[in-house]
Amino acid sequence: MSEDEEILREQLVRLRQEHRDLDDAIGALVETGRADHLQLQRLKKQKLRLKDSISKLEDRLLPDIIA
Repeated sequence: MSEDEEILREQLVRLRQEHRDLDDAIGALVETGRADHLQLQRLKKQKLRLKDSISKLEDRLLPDIIA
């Protein structure tokens, strides 16, 4: 495994953890009923941006192979 690939894998692990943390935070806010609509919307958009970044990194690490 190259050094670049290792860096990408570490970044992927970090982004996945951030995504899980955001999911937990959103769930806790919804559960307690303490979040306003705008705050939830911002957190969900941030979560989607992380998901997109995760997908891009996964594509770089595991490119599609046309058989």
